[in-house]
Amino acid sequence: MKFGIFYEHQLPRPWREGDEHRLLKDALEQVELADRLGIDYVWEVEHHFLEEYSHSSAPEIFLAACSQRTRRIRLGHGIVQLPVEFNHTARVAERVATLDLVSDGRVEFGTGEASSDAELGGFGVDRDSKRAQWTEQLDAVTRMFVEEPFAGWQGRFLQMPVRNVVPKPLQKPHPPLWVACSRRETIHLAATTGIGALAFSFIEPREAKAWVDDYYATLASEACVPAGFAVNPNIAIVLPMMCHRNEQTAIDRGLDGAHFFGYSLAYYYIFGEHQPGVSDVWREFEQRRAAFGFDREIAARTGAPLGAQMMERGMGSLRGAIGTPEQIRALLRGYAEVGIDQVIFVSQTGRNRHEHICESLELFAREVMPEFHEDEERREREKRERLAPAIERALARRAPPRRADPSYRVRAAMKA
Repeated sequence: MKFGIFYEHQLPRPWREGDEHRLLKDALEQVELADRLGIDYVWEVEHHFLEEYSHSSAPEIFLAACSQRTRRIRLGHGIVQLPVEFNHTARVAERVATLDLVSDGRVEFGTGEASSDAELGGFGVDRDSKRAQWTEQLDAVTRMFVEEPFAGWQGRFLQMPVRNVVPKPLQKPHPPLWVACSRRETIHLAATTGIGALAFSFIEPREAKAWVDDYYATLASEACVPAGFAVNPNIAIVLPMMCHRNEQTAIDRGLDGAHFFGYSLAYYYIFGEHQPGVSDVWREFEQRRAAFGFDREIAARTGAPLGAQMMERGMGSLRGAIGTPEQIRALLRGYAEVGIDQVIFVSQTGRNRHEHICESLELFAREVMPEFHEDEERREREKRERLAPAIERALARRAPPRRADPSYRVRAAMKA
């Protein structure tokens, strides 16, 4: 099993001068530490206008900074929003390829379509067409990576003449593709398109097994028609994490942040009524958390096995990997046994402190991670060999790169 760390760049109110500067600097130090510790991935989201929940509106800048402070950790876009009102498709291809070059080929290219009204409305993206936009733009952007020149596009959402989109990525044919998933249906979609599934929902190992089984069965079936020119067969899940030898200390350091992560996510996507620049999400969280499934008393019980959700009286409350090394190890074994390929930890949440996050990462890497990294190369090799025939058949169903009209010319401005 591989491990990643995930960033929303959360910043609860009240805000003080310099808070955003310190937030990003602390995150860079955490990524640098994770690289030294042998953690495999860092994932950075793209969100806009989601105050307190996510101050990560330019992930390519943050990941570029990470690339120059690290040596081996994979740099994951988790995710780039593909509707053209967010990001023109050619600009996405250019930025991802450039990051791949400056990082010596360490980019993971996660994609998505966004679903919050704050973002969709802010950029004028039509909710009813956003899935169709994602499908079209993913096809186009992967062709920009491999076609030389890009043969142009006359689609429903993107119209573009022949151009050679440069630079090209270092990884060939392109960086591994992923998609953000919050439901089983999207996991299935990831399998039908031959891309990795980034599961941003807090699921238990038993539920994860059904997702994994369906994903790999679909990937091996004729239903799989790759969206790119390579298949990335992987499922990753996200969990809150805070590791300490004393369980109560882990809870005190990490639980409120984890609950704010869950609450503020639901606030922007399900029940919130936000007044830009005015609403105080943290204050609302403190007042209303239990009513929305983030009951501290339920999740803070000690001495029980960990789960994504802690249950009591038929009610669930988010817990995740917040506990001792022994508790976290037992939880991760459950995910490993059902075939989860990567667990991504989110620790920079709420008001969690930088020094506590660093201590947690160090303890996890020292006492938990080695067991799951042991014999990883053999497991990866066997997985590639097992899936190779299905992947070969799937790629044969993908429409190949196109050739541009050889008579096409771009006239210089004066001549035009």
